[in-house]
Order: sequence, then structure tokens, then C-alpha cells
Amino acid sequence: MFRPLPIFIGLRYTGAKRRNHFISFISALSMAGLVLGVMVLIIVLSVMNGFDRELRQRILGMVPHATITSAHGTMTNWQSIKSTVEKMSEIEAAAPFIDAQGMLAHQGKVKAAMLYGIDPELEKRVSILDEHMVNGQLTDLKSGEFGIVLGELLARHLGASVGDKVTVVLPEASTNPAGIFPRLKRFTVKGLFAVGADLDASLAFIEISDAARFMRISEGVQGLRLLTKNLFAAPRIAWEAAMMLPGRYYVRDWTQTHGQLFQAIQMEKTMIGLLLVLIVAVAAFNIVATLVMVVTDKQSDIAILRTFGATPGMIMRIFMVQGCVIGLIGTGLGVILGIIGALNVVSIVGGIEALLGIHFLSPDVYFISYLPSELLWQDVVGIAIASLLLSFLATLYPSFRASRIQPAEALRYE
Repeated sequence: MFRPLPIFIGLRYTGAKRRNHFISFISALSMAGLVLGVMVLIIVLSVMNGFDRELRQRILGMVPHATITSAHGTMTNWQSIKSTVEKMSEIEAAAPFIDAQGMLAHQGKVKAAMLYGIDPELEKRVSILDEHMVNGQLTDLKSGEFGIVLGELLARHLGASVGDKVTVVLPEASTNPAGIFPRLKRFTVKGLFAVGADLDASLAFIEISDAARFMRISEGVQGLRLLTKNLFAAPRIAWEAAMMLPGRYYVRDWTQTHGQLFQAIQMEKTMIGLLLVLIVAVAAFNIVATLVMVVTDKQSDIAILRTFGATPGMIMRIFMVQGCVIGLIGTGLGVILGIIGALNVVSIVGGIEALLGIHFLSPDVYFISYLPSELLWQDVVGIAIASLLLSFLATLYPSFRASRIQPAEALRYE
């Protein structure tokens, strides 16, 4: 089978056992550096993609994409407004809500929480709450029963479980003949939810008519929660929806409540990617040291080839082939190991946690309590191309230096 001379000799140099073991060691080290750099880059970017996915699916699946509230207090005609906004092609669903900040107390333990009054049936259309109930059902919230659904971490902090009574205290005082007292009411825990995020420690849900009575809203609701088809277009969609409604309305979207967290993850992904690319670059440019030493070691071989008629371009291509083979093998192994690691990072980290008896991501500190991973093939392809390109660039200087060797000078002392 015909093979061009530069490829034949370059492959032979790559696979040959060298007299100088130090050169072989440096060559293996540069290849190992590429493998490690590419593998770590794929795994880390996959983890960052996982955090990005969890933010969209869990955090933004629980909090409103956007809300519309009346500028004149409560929204009494919310049914007609709901029908109007749901006619927009970019809005999937809308649901009424009443919200307030309060304190929950149980057996001497107190915890602040965000209270949401919801319609259990309509809420299923705009959030993932019903899909993440771990105890009880969302439909267990019935009008007049004053039931409450707690986040799992919130219930754990209070020491409450399904069937227990918790006292909800609003930061508003009411006056009666006995004096001024805070507004409070005992609710029965109907269920627990867990989305694996810090929302499990800060959210509680009650039936919307019970919320209206508790918060002394005579009629209507505070606003509508919107689920948009395009998450990132939610600010524009909510604004357009408010503009088409009669009267004045306030608009609020997820970028105002959780946008900083999303931007932080995007920035971290970009910066970590750049730093790890530099690690790959350092590993790739180890090929420079390897090829420089190989050129020095093979000066007599180069001189003989030149005397047999090899051109400087042919000599240059020989060492470029050798460097590119090192880069190709290192990148290929790194991609394979990186894909395996990215697909199994959750189980690997879970095994380490079980072995050491520790929890790396505490839900009290991080917005999710486990290490997610999402492998994107465009990331893998981009990393592989960047690694191969850096490996190719690393071969240019040593190969050019080899092509400039003069046979007479190289053979003078042979």
C-alpha cells in the first residue's frame, strides 16, 4: 500500500523505541497532558451545562417565568385577563396567585418562608410543583380546610410532617379589644415537595381562597403567573401581554428574581472553559519540547535524507506528522475518557460521598444538592478541534527548525 514518505517516516519515528529514554518520557508526558486536559475540560463543561439545565428546569420551573399584577390593588377580573393572555401564541398557560412573606412556627422552631396562594388545578399547568410532591398530593389543598404544602427542607427545619399543625404568622398587626396582635393562623400540613434546590427551604403553598381569607383580600387575586414558551423571551412577552390589557399593570419576570444566578453560571462556565483551554494549550505545547529534542537527536538522519534528495518541505512534514500523531492520540483518548466521565459523574460523586460519608453540595449553601451533568456534543467537538489545532500549531516551529538543518553541518562530527 502506498504511503507518502513523510507519513511513513513520521509514523516510524513516533512508534520507534528511542535510545534517549528522556525524549520518550517527555513525549509520553505531553500526550498524557493532552489526555488529562481534554478529559477534564469535557467533564467540567458538562457539569456546568448540568447546573445550567437544573437552573432552567427546577428553579425556573418553580418560580414564575413572569407575573402580571394590577397597579390598583387586587385583580378582580382575573378570569377574563387569564383568557386574554392565554390567547397569545407565546404564552402556554396562566394561573392566579396570592403571595406574602411570613413566618412558620412548629414546636418552638421558627422559619421564614414565602407563602403562595394557588389554585391546585391551574398551578399544574404553570409549574413543576405537582411533579415533585414526595408526600401527599397538590390537590389535597381544598378550600376551607386551611391546608399547607411545605418544602421538604422547610418541614425538616420545623420538625413537621404531614398531618401536623404549623402556625403561619404574617408581618401585619391586627387590633382587637385585647390589644395589638400579629396576624396568625394554624394550618394543617397536607404534603411535602422536593425539587432538590434551595427553594425546598423557603416556599410554602396554600389554597388560594384560604390565602385570600387569611390575608383579608375581599375579592380577586394579586396577579397572574405566566408560563412562556421561550424562557429567555419572558421579559418581552410579559410586557406585550400587559400592554394589550385594559388598565395599568405591573410586570415582573424571572430575570429580576433569579437572573443574577443564571448570569453567574454562564460567566463561570465561560471563565472555567478558558482556564481549562489554557491547560490544554500547555499540554499541547509540550509537543514543542518533544519535537525539538527529537530533531536534535535525529540530526544525522535528517542530513542523510537531505543527501538522498529529501526537500526541506518533506523534512518539515515528517516532524509535523509525528507531532500531529501525538496530538491525535492524546485528544482521542481524552475525548473518550471525558465522555465516560461526564456520563457517569453523578454516580462517581455519589459513590465518593457514600464512601467518605460527606455531602459536597449542601442545599443550605448551593441552589441544588447534587452534582448534575449534561454532555453536549457541540462542546465535545469544539474541544477536540481546539486541541487538535493547538497540537498542529505546536509542530510548526520544531518542524521548520528541522527543515533548516544543513547536511554538511550535521555530518561534520559523525
